[in-house]
Amino acid sequence: MLSPLATDGKTDVGARVIDVADLSLSFVTADGPVQALSGIDLAVERGEFISFIGPSGCGKTTLLRAIADLEAPTSGAIRVNGMSPHEARASRAYGYVFQAPALYPWRSVARNIALPLEIMGYPKADRDARVAKGLELVNLTGFGKKFPWQLSGGMQQRASIARALSFDPDLLLMDEPFGALDEIVRDKLNEQLLRLWDVTKKTVLFVTHSIPEAVFLSTRIVVMSPRPGRIHDVIACDFPRNRTLDIRETPEFLEVANRVRHGLREGHSYED
Repeated sequence: MLSPLATDGKTDVGARVIDVADLSLSFVTADGPVQALSGIDLAVERGEFISFIGPSGCGKTTLLRAIADLEAPTSGAIRVNGMSPHEARASRAYGYVFQAPALYPWRSVARNIALPLEIMGYPKADRDARVAKGLELVNLTGFGKKFPWQLSGGMQQRASIARALSFDPDLLLMDEPFGALDEIVRDKLNEQLLRLWDVTKKTVLFVTHSIPEAVFLSTRIVVMSPRPGRIHDVIACDFPRNRTLDIRETPEFLEVANRVRHGLREGHSYED
């Protein structure tokens, strides 16, 4: 059994981990089919931090859910570590962090983090070790016996991140996890997430509506157009991994942010 959050050599930066080829996805509704995604092509290397940004309804979350085997594409292909999304999910390749923490109020923070491990049948000693390591990673050591309603919103979301990492997935999929938090808390969590990414070396796919957040966190930013969602631009963020919030005042940061903003305007029709 792996030690808590050990990598076992699975996170060598540079290896291809995700391939999305000509992906399209439509939903059947009472008013007829709705095309959410069209012609998506994307390759992600292991260890990257990829942010998806675009207008509401452009398919950012749908794309994330398709990669996680929570939505079925209409056409095209997705490969994760050379497997289908279903095979990758069965092999526990994904940890998923939702917009809301989704913690059970009647379970302590530690027992919420341990829930996936219980379902997967990990021995209690291993569960306890992994929970302790997860609490340490998200700076919640000492809060394991608290209940979710006793924590702030930011602390709850950190607990949900620890839960997603508890079984050492290759991929951390995050669907706008900080969108409901105030700017001060969000900035703090952005810094903590960046450090956690550096420590764990996970591949992260991150949905956001915030341009500064996307530029600060990412190795690359995927700018999407309105529905049907297409990739309008892919922008590299060549900043040091140990960046701090001060970088947001630099000309280099502002240049990338302006390119993202321009891409959003160029790809968006305000007549929708």
